[in-house]
Amino acid sequence: QVQLVESGGGFVQAGGSLELSCAASGPTSSMNVMGWFRQAPGKEREFVAAIIWSSGSTFYADSVKGRFTISRDNAKRTMYLHMNSLKPEDTAVYYCAASPRWGTPSRSRYAYNNWGQGTQVTVSS
Repeated sequence: QVQLVESGGGFVQAGGSLELSCAASGPTSSMNVMGWFRQAPGKEREFVAAIIWSSGSTFYADSVKGRFTISRDNAKRTMYLHMNSLKPEDTAVYYCAASPRWGTPSRSRYAYNNWGQGTQVTVSS
């Protein structure tokens, strides 16, 4: 089991920036792919971005492409989500997740079997 701890959420005005972090501990074989998901009140948890841990290849939802950047620091075993040009519709609880699967990252939450506790991001208009 991989343990994931998010940090960095908060309150920001539209157009602002925030950076989320996700610190991982546990077997690296369980984190071949790492991802960020978000869930707004009354909505399903949705894919935001993912990264293949070994290669650093990145994947994004269309709604955040060009505004968000996912990255990782191997030595610190930490994943980041840098969010620019934030919009009120980005308001949600953001979760990091880990998957042991190889290959192109899945955008389905069911492909990820380890989750962090979530961190709130609120963007005001």
